[in-house]
Amino acid sequence: MRMNRAVAAGILLLILENGVVPWLVPSDWSSRLTPHLTFVLLVYVACFAGRHRAFLFGLGFGLLSDILTYGNLIGPYAFGMGLIGYAAGLVMERSTPTIAKVIGTAAFGSAAIGTVVYMIYRLFRLTTWSYGFAFYWFIAPTLLLEVLIALALYLPARRLLLKPAVSSAEETAA
Repeated sequence: MRMNRAVAAGILLLILENGVVPWLVPSDWSSRLTPHLTFVLLVYVACFAGRHRAFLFGLGFGLLSDILTYGNLIGPYAFGMGLIGYAAGLVMERSTPTIAKVIGTAAFGSAAIGTVVYMIYRLFRLTTWSYGFAFYWFIAPTLLLEVLIALALYLPARRLLLKPAVSSAEETAA
């Protein structure tokens, strides 16, 4: 796993998430659709690098997301992305990451991060909405968009993050 490339890609995705994506989302949907591109990359880090690196990656980029975009409370995205990165890495640790497992992990993780952030906001009384409304209005549309983004980025992320395997013929020649 190339973590330096993952961090560079995370910074680039964070810039895209805060600078370009708000222009691409229609104004009527801007309060509903908030795709977290760094979260999609976190799922790939969890699948290909392990739970500890995913935890640190999620903690760092979640804190950056809290500071840059979601200013009501600092910490929900850092906590949620760290927790879900660790859990996704733990689940994917003992199996080969196929596209179905990665997309399923992205879908489950997206629903989980939305739920964690909602519960923290509800705990500190920053929202009075019911969970059903929050799921319908925010979590489900974001989940669908993040799954589509994860599907589109699967092959580029594998090429970017995984080191090429050295064949046995190349080892004996070197």
